[in-house]
This record gives sequence, C-alpha cells and structure tokens, in this order.
Amino acid sequence: MDKGLFTKENIDNLLFQLAKEYKKLNRKNIPAEIVIIGGAAIVSKYGFRPSTTDIDSLIFASSSMKDAINIVGDRNGLPTGWINEEFRKTSSYTEKIRQYSKHYKMFANILEVRMLPSEYDVAMKLASMRPYKYDMSDAVGIIKSENITRELIEKAVVNFYESFENLSHPEEARKLLDSIFSADNLEELYDSTRSSESDNRVILKDIDDNYPKLLNEGNLASVLEAAKRKRVRESKE
Repeated sequence: MDKGLFTKENIDNLLFQLAKEYKKLNRKNIPAEIVIIGGAAIVSKYGFRPSTTDIDSLIFASSSMKDAINIVGDRNGLPTGWINEEFRKTSSYTEKIRQYSKHYKMFANILEVRMLPSEYDVAMKLASMRPYKYDMSDAVGIIKSENITRELIEKAVVNFYESFENLSHPEEARKLLDSIFSADNLEELYDSTRSSESDNRVILKDIDDNYPKLLNEGNLASVLEAAKRKRVRESKE
C-alpha cells in the first residue's frame, strides 16, 4: 500500500484487520468504538474524494487497541499514527461528536465504527475553514452529494458549537454557505474551490521550501494571503 493513501476500500479492510487484532489481544472480549471524522469519513461516505492521508478518529477502547493499531500499521507498511486522535487538538473538535455520531459498521463483532450525519460533517468543515486544506471544497462536495438544507447545517453548528460566533472564522463560514446555496452549478463551485485550495498548498510548500522556519499554525493564513497579494501585484507589473 502507498504510504498515506487511504481509500474507501482499504479503510474498511484496515478496520476489519484492526478489529481482529484487537479481539486477539484483548482476550476479555471488551467491545471497542471508533468515531471516524474528517477526510476518512468523507472518503468512506461520499464519492467526490477518492483518498485521504490518515484516519482522524475518536477511540474508545481498552489499552490493547494501541498495540493493535501498531501491529496493523506495521503489517501494512503504514506510517505511525495512521489512525490517530490528533483531531482533538483542532478548532473543530467538540465533546459532542460522540453524542451525535451514528452507527456505520460493526467489524469482527467487537469494533463498532461510527460516523457523523452529513450536516455535522459540514459543520465541522465550517469550524475549520483552513484555506490550505480541503475544508471549503469538502463542504461544497458534501452538500452537493447529499442535498442538505442550510437549516439543517445551521442547526448542526449550534448543536456542536452553540453559535456561529464561536467558529474560528464566522463571517467566512456564512459567506461560504451563501455562495453554496446561491450557486447555479455546485459542480463548478466545487472544482473552482478545490483548485484554489490546491494552489494555496503549492504556494505554502514553496514558502516552506525557501523559508523552512517561517511557517507555523498561527501564521499560515496570514502568510498565504500576503503571498497571494504579492503574486497579484507581480502579475500586473
């Protein structure tokens, strides 16, 4: 398997392997639960993203799950942290995720995998709104795929974060919803948004290659905007 490449087919296969290994190690037959969110959930449920680089999750299991994850990762040549809970440190994390998650599949009669309803997937993307990831195009893609109403999404935001004002970029989130629900062609909006995000990633990679100590989580957005403004100026000269 290519490192860092997770598709709908191999995600399910890896979860089945994980369940079997956990069952073997655990011995006491203690059930486990994993809530999958982010890119891996989108790849598993919708058709517009073929792959993702890791599996973001919330894990509720005995300590042997950590060993099971390492064993399955080693067996398949996966990087350390191929399934992880780093998502807990992000701005879109909320303790209510487990509460609103729904059953997805049971693996080996011991591991229940859960995911969020579509409107909550969108709510989490609105909470992130990172221009150098695929948050905005994912939101467009989910709404395009599921035909979710704006009212459902706004209710999900309130349920998760209490108010739009608690999002990292509330005005940008509202503008994105405005553009989605006023668009004549969501396919075109998805393509243009995805293209813009891909360009942003290229710009940031170029900056990081030339100034390896410059970028950090706190300044990525501002550095990106400055670089884009510079490009515009240079194109006019």
